Parts: sequence; structure tokens; C-alpha cells
Amino acid sequence: MEILSLPDEHKQLFFCCLEDWSEEATKEAGNRRESWYEKMKAQGLRVLLAKDDRGEVGGMIQYVPIEHSVVDGKDLYFIYCIWVHGHKQGRGDFRKRGMGKALLHAAEKDAQELGAKGIAAWGLWLPFWMRASWFSKQGYVKADRRGVAVLLWKPFVAGATPPRWYRNERKPQPVPGKVAVTAFVNGWCMAQNLAYERAKRAAAEFGDKVVFREIDTLQRPAMLEWGHADALFIDDRQVSTGPPPSCEKIRKLIAKRVGKL
Repeated sequence: MEILSLPDEHKQLFFCCLEDWSEEATKEAGNRRESWYEKMKAQGLRVLLAKDDRGEVGGMIQYVPIEHSVVDGKDLYFIYCIWVHGHKQGRGDFRKRGMGKALLHAAEKDAQELGAKGIAAWGLWLPFWMRASWFSKQGYVKADRRGVAVLLWKPFVAGATPPRWYRNERKPQPVPGKVAVTAFVNGWCMAQNLAYERAKRAAAEFGDKVVFREIDTLQRPAMLEWGHADALFIDDRQVSTGPPPSCEKIRKLIAKRVGKL
């Protein structure tokens, strides 16, 4: 196995999150992830890839100084995502080879060498992607919790300050006489970018009965104001975007609200 910093030859693979997205889905998601990468690289974003003994890329990790992330903290690095491709189709299943642990340990070592006092990550209590239990097994402890999302961290030095979720989760307000579709989008996750694009397309089908509002949380003031990185609301009700809902599902949810106008 080889752990390496993101080379130019694998950037497009990284922009697709190593997933085997169809050409149609890739076009649908747009270039937000690439734009996010270019901006965050200037803020200290680090990306590592894992290659197996055949030279195939099977895993990745991306982390950034926490001051430029979507959580509240100081002098730490924050892991946005660690992912080992686990589908038998497409690129294949790279799990159970130690790639995740190798990527995490390499990121921790890198963060320490960069002078960080610790490293943080988010996880889910549910047994899905980014499991909190997996980070716990790697020596991470809970720092904060918000619903099913857990903020974990591993301090490197005594006296390091634990991270926190932002508490100011504001809901968008309804628009009188209209249905308001509000999409918070950061750009870091291709799946969330798909949810944004589908919501925008579905909202446009209802003409002036629906107001579509985009809130770009890559702009830090917007992130601090609202407390959401990626989220979708129809009026003041949040829609689950993990996994990204289809355009048809979003259309039906909007139509239901339009029917009540």
C-alpha cells in the first residue's frame, strides 16, 4: 500500500469522490467540488490517497485547519471525509485491507508535523458511512453531538481545546403566498452538490409559485450565520439529503406544498 498526496493525474477521480458516478450524474453535480478544492487548498486543505499493491486508488482522506471548516474549533485539523471504495462493481471493493487506518494515521502524523494540537472528525451513530464507532476504535473521543452526528477528536497535546458544533442552526422563513425552497451548499461533497442541483431544477418547474434560494456556505459568514453546511428546506421543513434524493422525489415534496397554497 502507498499513501500519497493528491497528484494532478488523480484530481478528477478525487472530484468524483472515487465513486463510479455516471457521466450524466457527474455533469449534473457541476464543478462545485472542484471550486471548493481550489479555494480550500489556499486555506490549507490536505488530500491523501491510498493505492493498493497494484497501484489502484482505493481510498482518500481530506482535512483542513479547523478554523476554515464547518465546525467551531482552534489549532486543530478537521477531517471532512475519509472514504474507502467498497462497491464490488466499478473500481472494486478495497475494504478490509487497512486503507482507512493507514489514511487516518498518515493524516494525524501530517497534522502533528504541521503544528496542530489535535485532529477532529465527524461521524454517525448509525451504521452507515463515517461511523462514529470506527473513529472511537482509533482512539477518538466524543467532543459534541447533534442528532445522529457526532463530533469526535484526538488531542495531541495537553490543554488542547475540544471542537464544537455550531449551535445557531437557523431555519429559513417561509415566503407568504409562495413555496420557498432553500438549499445550503458548501461544495465539499459531490452527493450534496447533486441534491442542490436537483432541488434547483425541481423548483424551477413550478414557475412563480416557488422561490428558490441558494445559500453558499463556502462563504464563511453564511456558514456562521446559519449553522448549516449542506441542507435542503422546503419552507421551514428540512429534507433528508443523505443519500441525495432524486429530482422526482423533491418535485413531489414541492408539489405537495404548492397544493396547499
